[in-house]
Amino acid sequence: MCGIVGYIGGKNASQIIFEGLTLLEYRGYDSAGIAISAEGKIDIRRSAGKLANLSSLLGKKPLLGNTGIGHTRWATHGKPSEENAHPHSDAEETIVLVHNGIIENYADIKRQLIKEGYSFKSETDTEAAVNLIKKHYRGNLFEAVQTAIKEIRGSYAFAILSKDEPDKIVCARKDAPLIIGIGEGENFIASDIPALLSHSKKMIFLEDGDIAEIKIDGVKIENSGSFVEREIKTIHWDAVSAQKNGYKHFMLKEIFEQPRAIEDTIRGRIDIEKNEVYIDECSLSADFIKNISHIYIAACGTAYYSALIAKFLFENFCRIPTDADIASEFRYRNPIFNGNTLSIFISQSGETADTLAALKTAKAANCPSLAVCNAVGSTISRQSDNVFYTHCGPEIGVASTKAFTGQLAALYILSLYFASKRKTLPQEKFSQYLKELWSIPLKMGEFLKKSDGIAKIAKTFSNKRDFLYLGRHINYPIALEGALKLKEISYIHAEGYPAGEMKHGPIALIDENMPIVAIMPNSFIYEKTLSNIEEAKARGAQIIAVVSEGGSLVKEKTDYQIFIPQTDEFFSPILSVLPLQLLAYHISVALGCDVDQPRNLAKSVTVE
Repeated sequence: MCGIVGYIGGKNASQIIFEGLTLLEYRGYDSAGIAISAEGKIDIRRSAGKLANLSSLLGKKPLLGNTGIGHTRWATHGKPSEENAHPHSDAEETIVLVHNGIIENYADIKRQLIKEGYSFKSETDTEAAVNLIKKHYRGNLFEAVQTAIKEIRGSYAFAILSKDEPDKIVCARKDAPLIIGIGEGENFIASDIPALLSHSKKMIFLEDGDIAEIKIDGVKIENSGSFVEREIKTIHWDAVSAQKNGYKHFMLKEIFEQPRAIEDTIRGRIDIEKNEVYIDECSLSADFIKNISHIYIAACGTAYYSALIAKFLFENFCRIPTDADIASEFRYRNPIFNGNTLSIFISQSGETADTLAALKTAKAANCPSLAVCNAVGSTISRQSDNVFYTHCGPEIGVASTKAFTGQLAALYILSLYFASKRKTLPQEKFSQYLKELWSIPLKMGEFLKKSDGIAKIAKTFSNKRDFLYLGRHINYPIALEGALKLKEISYIHAEGYPAGEMKHGPIALIDENMPIVAIMPNSFIYEKTLSNIEEAKARGAQIIAVVSEGGSLVKEKTDYQIFIPQTDEFFSPILSVLPLQLLAYHISVALGCDVDQPRNLAKSVTVE
């Protein structure tokens, strides 16, 4: 979950590392630090809190040198504090290390090292690793790391310096992302692409078990005792797209980027004139698709809600029984696979630990896998049999917005492609759906252009401490997503429920202090949803309704209305989520919360 940046070259390493950390602060912002190797020693600066505190410290006590590593932390072991901040070192500051991941057997390693005379200054699991490497150090850092990681159980991305070998950085990776950026007379490391884009677009994505030695003039990589070559990939993202471009927050920028992100995801994959869908990057054969008997979809958080919507799509469009699973539970329920099962794994970053574990469960059962992912070259995309990339660009705000709608766009494309191969939709309906999907970016843009009124509604309700979000059918997952957005960035308690389930318990909570957000676009169950809303209204609730344009009847039954463009019910989630994103955003702003970096959260959850 933490962010790592490293540099070796001829420039001011501290400045490059700090700038990279600012682009990775979404991965963790409990504390931060930088270590620079120069003149036969390693100097370290660390501070608790956000990077602004580290910046202030560096202003008072600068770091000078051309080789270094840095870290921004999301706390796992030990509270956020200066003593628990990375980088960590052994007592003599011979070896310095930064770490993303969790060392599961750190307590055993620590006990043994203490018996052998090693001292510890923090509560972290990472300090066990740095002392273990020190124990095995005999003048060759690469070999010391090779030996030490054999004793470590858990997940890690390590970047390590030795004061006795100032011409190198050694890295190791297992179940946590780490990228090498290739430059001219300089090289870089980072946890994620945005940190490197302004310096290099040529990147190597390290794989599990890789140990890398990085010098000014080259990189060598070893895995399982043998040196290996890893492909250098060129990244086509624009570094500017990772900046705010005048928006107050990344989240707001990314909300308004959604029409373009969806357009980029569907472009080249559907042809409404030829009435065809293309998924050329996937190797699933037409015969396999025709014979699929069951689909599992596993994901976490917001991506899980896209999986719930995909369940409706695959079952209704393709007539394939589909289960949507929370990835952290998937492998523990002993899922049943057969030769005609397909498993789909959804992850924006492609590094989500629980989703990766679910993928490994499917692979162990020889079940064909397909990843829906935004991050090119990520672990999940590499380890899946097939990958279908969304083209949303970097998403910096911790609360997912464009990545979610990009996932929905990808799932619409996949389900329609499967339907075309299985011939489960009448040709007229298939053509209608293709045209509807093609029109979605335009409709998203139309809504966002006239969405200013949501800020006023948000201000009205920003003093409430509980919200209930209601939806039915394919918009029930949007109720869950709307509630999650509000919880994530405003710290207001919110729950999402199927509207028809309200009378089976949640109705007991409803009074004049419980606002209801009702997602009720045009649908074959619109009237049933309206009846559920009237039940809440009769108990004093104030109702904020998300409805399709032209829905005049709802004005009589609700207090506030947010109108979205008309679309087919199956495509309404990708539009109905927009006002919920904006409602959460504006409530958070009204409360003075940190929109882009909400407390206790990080963008990529790379620990279990």
